[in-house]
Amino acid sequence: MNYTIRNSFLTVTVSSHGGELQSIKTPNDREYLWQGEEATWPDRAPNLFPYIARLTEGKYTYRGLQYHLDIHGFLKDTELICSAHDENSLVLSMESSEFTKKQYPFSFFLSISYKLDQDVLHISYLIENKDTKTMFFGLGGHPGFCVPFEEGRKFEDYELHFEPDSAPKQLLFTEDCFVTERERDFVLHEDHTLPLTHEMFDNDAIILRNAGKKITLCSPNSSHFVTVDFADFPYLGLWHFPKTPVEYLCIDRGVLSLPEKTLLKIWRNKRI
Repeated sequence: MNYTIRNSFLTVTVSSHGGELQSIKTPNDREYLWQGEEATWPDRAPNLFPYIARLTEGKYTYRGLQYHLDIHGFLKDTELICSAHDENSLVLSMESSEFTKKQYPFSFFLSISYKLDQDVLHISYLIENKDTKTMFFGLGGHPGFCVPFEEGRKFEDYELHFEPDSAPKQLLFTEDCFVTERERDFVLHEDHTLPLTHEMFDNDAIILRNAGKKITLCSPNSSHFVTVDFADFPYLGLWHFPKTPVEYLCIDRGVLSLPEKTLLKIWRNKRI
């Protein structure tokens, strides 16, 4: 089921399936969210929990028992319950069940809140550990933005603006896209910009830490832009389908693990 929230700046549609964003539109019908394409990426903005990315052979061992968990976890494929909905806000939630415990042996409550404040969409995650044991998890958002998002421009006309005090480090992958323990400096232009090229993603995602608190996707001499605030997420990911000239860019945020009895509330913003 789809839910809509709106104000005079934005109309936002969210699906109960995974709590996934379906659309972010301005009053003149400009769409900022990627609308999916089967050949290159059918999703739009999946929420990732309780793991981000891949497990070796899709399996892990906890307290001597082996569990299977698909890429990015099960939240993206779970039907959520609407806890609250009005004109400019929405809350969707889920609880652990026998089904989730076959993949992830913890008791938890999770909710995703969407709220409009003028031209800002606030998205918050609340995760409550309802177990007595340490709960290990990953949490992330994986939205794809249209690039270009205005006529007469192309992907290479856009760039990412990092904060001046950021000094990003890139986590290095193996050839089959597993994270290693190595990293390197991620070089930006002197004005802390990163011009976009499709070739950047020939080796899959770019995962960064120490990348600041927000990043802006824009094109020079254009008044249209998207700013993603990831102040409470230690990792920033950039991705599109490898080795293909697609018309979107995913700007991802992630937390890899958190300590015992965590009550977590994280805000991330998209400014249009």
